[in-house]
Amino acid sequence: MTLLNHRAEGSPSAPPLLLGPSLGTSYALWDKVAPELSVTHRVVRWDLPGHGGSAAGLVRAGATVGDLAGLVLALADSLDIERFAYAGVSLGGAVGLHLAVHHPQRLSSLAVICSSAHFNGAHPWEERAALVRREGLAELAENADARWFTSGFTVPELVQDHRDADPDAYAACCDALAAFDLRDRLPDIRVPCLLVAGRDDPATPPAHLREIADAVPGAALVEIPGASHLAPAQCPEAVLTALRAHFGAPAGRGMQVRREVLGDTHVDRAQGRQTPFTARFQDFISRYAWGEIWTDPTLSRRERSMITLTALVAHGHYEELAMHVRAARRNGLTREEIGAVLLQTAVYCGVPAANSAFATAQRVIAEEDDAS
Repeated sequence: MTLLNHRAEGSPSAPPLLLGPSLGTSYALWDKVAPELSVTHRVVRWDLPGHGGSAAGLVRAGATVGDLAGLVLALADSLDIERFAYAGVSLGGAVGLHLAVHHPQRLSSLAVICSSAHFNGAHPWEERAALVRREGLAELAENADARWFTSGFTVPELVQDHRDADPDAYAACCDALAAFDLRDRLPDIRVPCLLVAGRDDPATPPAHLREIADAVPGAALVEIPGASHLAPAQCPEAVLTALRAHFGAPAGRGMQVRREVLGDTHVDRAQGRQTPFTARFQDFISRYAWGEIWTDPTLSRRERSMITLTALVAHGHYEELAMHVRAARRNGLTREEIGAVLLQTAVYCGVPAANSAFATAQRVIAEEDDAS
């Protein structure tokens, strides 16, 4: 099967995040956002049929948003991605809503950007599809800036994408927008949902995003001043901030893992010593070290404990080493395995460092044995 053209960025072991484009654009719409999101996610951005590098024959006249969603799922399957976060703009956002309603088991969370649960009825899109099939895309491309951006702003590469799109595939996407209306299914959406509106968007005004936010249980709404229809291209920093907050590993999950590994006693003591001066550092540790690194499934907690013990010996952090010897026991390492790790450090970190490490570990293990 021919797949949608796509670009993957970020670690293959990171949580997957798929990014969908707007009608008339390619995945270049995400150029100012995707590289930043790929720091914490396996980002996969894709092209609509007949746009960018995707084959025009992937859709035919009378296509539906469900057809496009099926192509996205086929792409995810080809990349061995079972469950993923998703963000989409306009038609790409409609694909996300369809997935949330009809394939909720595939989504971990959803962001809908400058989009709608309906696109003002079938008639305007039927007219546009007929125009494009008859005359091509030149006239629409000439007016793209007015539909996409506020006055005086443009992204020439995206306008060129519009001009270069296949007319029949573009018209088929118009058919999909004409038939799309999920308003009666919005209350069924249960995945965490963020709506992002451009305050100056004439195509899908903020009222369209508010309509979704009001109907989807627990949904959040962000409105970006100065943004029109292609907010990721015009206001990338604001979009990035919203998406990071929505898709990022929450501090609450990091704190849960931190307690599981280090124990409640240690974490309570650390939290009790927290001051306004250290509060941001404690939040950073919970979000980044525990909420992102320790939650990465690539390595088991046992393996992470062994690596951590070695690093602490190498740098002579023996107070931290004592804490992580306890954590290693909690993560399933036996005293013999801890001893083997420390013996390995004697070879690569030096005998004096390993000598101090053995003394620290022996004290901790003895204390635990006495306590039991």
